[in-house]
Amino acid sequence: MPSKRWTIIIIPPENGAVQTFSVSRRTRRIAVGTSAGFALLIVTAFGILFTPYGTPGARRLASENERLSGELAQIDKQLKSLTDTLAVIAQRDLQMRVFAGMPIDSSSANPTSAKVAAAPVAGNSLPKPFLGRLGFGRRPEIDGMIARATALSASFRAVSDTLTRNFERLANTPSILPTPGWLSSHYTQSRFHPILHESRAHEGIDVSAPMGSPIVAPASGIVKSVGREAGYGNTFEIDHGNGIVTRFAHCSRIVVREGARVTRGQVVATVGNTGLSTGPHLHYEVHVNGKPVDPLKYILPDKVVE
Repeated sequence: MPSKRWTIIIIPPENGAVQTFSVSRRTRRIAVGTSAGFALLIVTAFGILFTPYGTPGARRLASENERLSGELAQIDKQLKSLTDTLAVIAQRDLQMRVFAGMPIDSSSANPTSAKVAAAPVAGNSLPKPFLGRLGFGRRPEIDGMIARATALSASFRAVSDTLTRNFERLANTPSILPTPGWLSSHYTQSRFHPILHESRAHEGIDVSAPMGSPIVAPASGIVKSVGREAGYGNTFEIDHGNGIVTRFAHCSRIVVREGARVTRGQVVATVGNTGLSTGPHLHYEVHVNGKPVDPLKYILPDKVVE
């Protein structure tokens, strides 16, 4: 049986000579196989040169890029959360500065002044060559957060120091009446003495109370002196710092020693009638920088009974 052959006729333009070619089935198969192999070679080369999956190394790099892309997306979320947290802390810092009576600077007044806009979320849609640029692009944002956190830390330390000083000052301010009773004599520059029968300054207040009534420290401090003084009987003094000293007289008993540290409300003595006294009472003085002042300027008004 004769083999099948293909005849290819080429007709050139302008009445040129017609050319014919006869191709056998074997030749045709060889041509088709060669074309297919050449096409496969082109596809393979294209895959190696223009896709990230051509070689094992390229595949590992592509996988690493995918992983880094996911990590950058997570970092973006965390940075946004940190930014919001810093804004809340800055607002609280502003409130604490107002509470402490401290000046408010521009950065404190504007808690979001150091807030940096979050970088775009990294995802699979981002070109892989930009992953490195995105990673480094977060550095200014992180630096801004660190600077803001440092500033807030310093501000909180300043507020804490101020509040501590204010607390100590309040704790050392004699703001309560040392013993419950009735105010029988006021602070005055001239008062007729009931025993000496002469006018003289009364540098404190007298609080009448039953014999043995407890006398408490009006504020925190250190016992400066304990003793007996003519006219005042059993006396003692408490140094509260900041130039404030309180003095107690006519006590029946003193239960603290010189140098002892006392706190507001602690029992330090009992009401008596020692010295020049017409009855059991406490003579109470407040001295500021060595000068007597009216104790009622320090005592809360609702603690005094006329």
